[in-house]
Amino acid sequence: MPLSRVHRRVCHALAVVPPRVIGLLIAATAVTFGLGAPAGAQSLVDLELVLAADGSGSIDDQELRLQRDGYAAAITHPSVLSAIAAGETGRIALAYVEWGAADSQHTIVDWTVIEGPDSAAAFAAELRRQPRAARGWNSISGAIDYSADLIGSNAFDAPRKVIDVSGDGPQRGGRPVEVARDEAVLAGITINALVLSTPGGGYPGPGGMPLADHYTLSVIGGFGAFVMTADRGESFRNAILAKMIREIADKRPTGGPTGEPNGGPTDALQADRR
Repeated sequence: MPLSRVHRRVCHALAVVPPRVIGLLIAATAVTFGLGAPAGAQSLVDLELVLAADGSGSIDDQELRLQRDGYAAAITHPSVLSAIAAGETGRIALAYVEWGAADSQHTIVDWTVIEGPDSAAAFAAELRRQPRAARGWNSISGAIDYSADLIGSNAFDAPRKVIDVSGDGPQRGGRPVEVARDEAVLAGITINALVLSTPGGGYPGPGGMPLADHYTLSVIGGFGAFVMTADRGESFRNAILAKMIREIADKRPTGGPTGEPNGGPTDALQADRR
């Protein structure tokens, strides 16, 4: 095929890809192949995982502490550490984000390599130590965009990239959440979700649909993406633990093929309520 025809086809293909996705793909390529970075700057891990927790106005200070305690307990749990150790490198890269309004996303604990009890305990201690930062009401799209940027700009190289979103309400602010999800999936990221049930029914999704349905239809995406639901307290802790083990142990690719934003089958799961 003449070079000019190849050039025209490449230009046409790039023209239909959102600029944000091109940026994420370029960043991911640079990390994978070491472009623009010193030799040896990239660190090989099995998974890049962003825990994106709801820190919006619907979460009071006590609930925020319970959330952080639940994630801290899961990160240091022997079953999670065993799942990490069973990977090809025995290491994952982990970051913890809290999100609120469209202009309020915050890295509470930055990228940390978890490779055993000591690194897990240090991450958990830092998570419990940091002050609250997020404000305003739910912009799930903002949380996805922020988390995808963290993945696209980090110094790690992993075959799997996951954003783990938890929330107790629907999308309210920022750009359409489906657009943010689709762009992240096209950049090779799978998005899973944990829906927090609130006493008295809580916040429904658009048009009054169950909140878990809203997250299934509009938030999650990528190969093997799934939704779990949980009440506060022990059910929440159990759900976080089960969710993290599943995300770490899964060996399937993440993201999805171009033109198929949801990237394959998804699962809606109900957490154990014992």
